[in-house]
Amino acid sequence: MIGPGRFTVTAVRLCQKELCLEGFAKCTNLGYPSHAFVDRAVLSARQSGLINHLELTDLRAAQRAPGMRMSGHDKIHRLTVPKILERKAGKPIVCLTAYTAPMARLLDPHVDLLLVGDSVAMVIYGMDTTLGITLDHMILHGQAVTRGARRALVAVDMPFGTYEESPAVAYRNAVRIIQETGCAAVKLEGGVRMKETITFLVDRGIPVMGHVGLLPQSINMKGGYRVVGRQRREWSEVESDAQAVADAGAFCVVLEGVAEPLAKRITESIPIPTIGIGASSHCDGQILVTEDMIGLSEHTPSFVKKYLHLDEMIVSAAESYASDVRARRFPGTGHVYGLKAVPKRVVS
Repeated sequence: MIGPGRFTVTAVRLCQKELCLEGFAKCTNLGYPSHAFVDRAVLSARQSGLINHLELTDLRAAQRAPGMRMSGHDKIHRLTVPKILERKAGKPIVCLTAYTAPMARLLDPHVDLLLVGDSVAMVIYGMDTTLGITLDHMILHGQAVTRGARRALVAVDMPFGTYEESPAVAYRNAVRIIQETGCAAVKLEGGVRMKETITFLVDRGIPVMGHVGLLPQSINMKGGYRVVGRQRREWSEVESDAQAVADAGAFCVVLEGVAEPLAKRITESIPIPTIGIGASSHCDGQILVTEDMIGLSEHTPSFVKKYLHLDEMIVSAAESYASDVRARRFPGTGHVYGLKAVPKRVVS
């Protein structure tokens, strides 16, 4: 077996002649193969008698041999920061959260942006708030999501305590996130107070996704999760925050828990896309916590529309499984391994 990132075909001896990988690909009429494709090609060639020797070289240090071209299957064409910026006042930007590779693979064909949110603290780890999640947690989940996604832009939340101290501290932690996850951008909370930090990051090549309105990382200062802008006197502060994020160079900004008229007004007044969550349909895009949307959250915010009740499906599946196990209906004959047949010896 030729495992991804482990081995690559270096030579195939066909009729005692050395053929390079490209020649082999042409010979088998399979085009230029990926690692998985090579597996199938080798098996096919062996079965047809084309190959009588296969030499494999262990390449643990590199995913591909130098100069090996990627197949169309392997190429990753992600949406970029400029492409998201171009969607201002255009086609709505579809965003969801993801924390694992399997979920990222499922969501990727349907979304423009996947956010590895610090909400992972509550959704996956059962914490009461987002404040307990660490930078190491976020990097591990960011790595998983970038492995699973091939099209969507991936952004990773900077967790509480990793960017507020100074622009320099924020830069070091943001660089680590970008380098270790392969994501395209980081997200951080705050408006006017974070303007200097956002500018510092953007000027040094780190795309930033802003976040204003209801700020989950400031829950202790605010006394809870409270919608902002339901009274006119609150509008100026939120508007100033959104404008500051745009002026600092962020490529988009999340408006969370913002009264609908205010979210609409901000969307119309700033030059970067707004991504709403509990805000307004007039925002340039929308985001939800995926587990809220599919019915896996114990407490679902009122602004969430449930598109699936996966919790009920999981309960039903678990009940059926338990019933089958207790009744010894599972595993059945199709789910166990029998003995291999031993060929009989022919006595001459």
